[in-house]
Amino acid sequence: MSDPWDGPAGQATRSRGRRVPGQRTAGQGEARPPGGRVVAARGRGGKSSGPVRPMGRGRRLLRTAAMCLSVLVVVTAGAGWWFYQHLNGNIRSFSLDGKGGTEKADAFGRTPINILVMGSDGRTSKTDCKLGGGCSATGVQTGSNADVQMVLHISADRSNATVMSIPRDTMTKVPACKDGESGRSTPGYYGQINSALQYGPACQVATVHQLTGIPVDHFVKLDFSGVVKMSDAVGGVSVCVSDDVYDTYSHLKLSKGTHTLKGVAALEFVRSRHGFGDGSDLGRTVSQHIFLSAMIRKFKSAGTLTDPTAVYRLSDAATKALTVDDGLDSVKKLIALADDVNKVPTRRITFATMQTAPDPADDDRVVVGAGAKALFSTIAEDQPLTTGAGKKSSASSATTKATATATATASAVPASDIAVTVENGTGITGRASAVATALTGRGFGSAGTGNAPSPVTATTLTYGTGQQAAARTVATALGLPAARLRQGPGSGLTLVVGSDWPSGSSYRAASTASPADTSPADTSPADTEAAVSEAHASTADQAKSCAKVSPYKTVTLDGVPMTPAQAYAAARTQPDSDA
Repeated sequence: MSDPWDGPAGQATRSRGRRVPGQRTAGQGEARPPGGRVVAARGRGGKSSGPVRPMGRGRRLLRTAAMCLSVLVVVTAGAGWWFYQHLNGNIRSFSLDGKGGTEKADAFGRTPINILVMGSDGRTSKTDCKLGGGCSATGVQTGSNADVQMVLHISADRSNATVMSIPRDTMTKVPACKDGESGRSTPGYYGQINSALQYGPACQVATVHQLTGIPVDHFVKLDFSGVVKMSDAVGGVSVCVSDDVYDTYSHLKLSKGTHTLKGVAALEFVRSRHGFGDGSDLGRTVSQHIFLSAMIRKFKSAGTLTDPTAVYRLSDAATKALTVDDGLDSVKKLIALADDVNKVPTRRITFATMQTAPDPADDDRVVVGAGAKALFSTIAEDQPLTTGAGKKSSASSATTKATATATATASAVPASDIAVTVENGTGITGRASAVATALTGRGFGSAGTGNAPSPVTATTLTYGTGQQAAARTVATALGLPAARLRQGPGSGLTLVVGSDWPSGSSYRAASTASPADTSPADTSPADTEAAVSEAHASTADQAKSCAKVSPYKTVTLDGVPMTPAQAYAAARTQPDSDA
């Protein structure tokens, strides 16, 4: 029996008096011709709104694309947020507790930045034990020394920067410190400067601030594995060595010429102290400057900071590699710092090593040299070591000669052996105390402060019999011209601050900024020749500089003393570091 709804041909038929199930009537807004196709749709009031066509293929594609784009935006935003949080989570930070001093803004309200960059020798993880060695008997260790110390100064106007290395073998006073994390503390002592890190990063910062008088607002610390990560992330750093070199202690082995160093090879290069210079830490600072200059050029090179993959590698590696103060404890803050550094042209980034003198008590240690005071003062007073063209700044010949003579004569008188009485002749409350504090911050002693008998216009430094050399040391540290030194009938040193020095801790900076005293010696530019004398100064744009391999027998191979070049020739089976 056939289905009552189907005709012989299987098409739907209408039965009088009945409705086909599910079929709308005309009153329901649609009229169907035979076959059921919709020919019109009724709008309000029963009027037709025109034919309804099927959605075109193009419109379907557009709607699909819009949906995919929306999903992509949501996913990208989520990934970006995850990446940002991931990087922030990598960063480890500590508070400085104000131990590094505070920078002062310039006349336009701009503030310089001073950062202590530290390279730790700590073997506080299995990775660092493997990279640094020395853990075979002790295993993973606690505590570390700051074997690399560099003060990075970025000027208030971001037009120039200075990187000053402090040799790790420098002997100095370490102030009373307590490490908030480990609880280790010290009442203070006289010792090697790099040891202060054992009492926390803030202690190392405080020690550098006390030694140099330079306010240090931030710190950045890397360990062995951090150097490896950073050099890998940047794609390797190109360096040049002047001769074949094999440092049997750091294991650096390179042939004469240019090499691109990554990972462990980069670490071997920056750790090598027996391979370069005289085999001491002084030679190592110079080779480190060459390495950092090349890394800066690589960062600034076309493509490095515009390649998303490279930026990710750098960001991830940097945040994992660095320990910082709480003023740099976020990706946003680190990006702002990187932007400040990026504003400075490479020709105006100056590298220098703090001038030193042999320690009378230990031939293997050094003390601050007299020339270092000029370098400290230049940085503390935010004065550039290069001109706008990237050349070394120069002073008038008279000032240069006077300072050079003072430096040579005063080299045997350390600041710690000199006490100065400071008198205020300006009429400005607190001037004597401010200058006295600046002097003690630079290592000098204090014989008291007070008011001058009467107001004075010109600042003078009076010294007693046999104390001319000491007076010149003080004058060099303060930027006081030799013409302002006077020999008096009494003993000791007395500095009378005149109205020509109304503010600041450097006479040179004040006299340059003020027309109060117009004598040629007082209005000359900063004497940067004294600041960079014997400081192995270089700029970051010097791409052709090669690390000077030591000509001395600074290494041993199979118990035989050799030069690094001789060791390279003898160690034929030892692969090169960049092999």
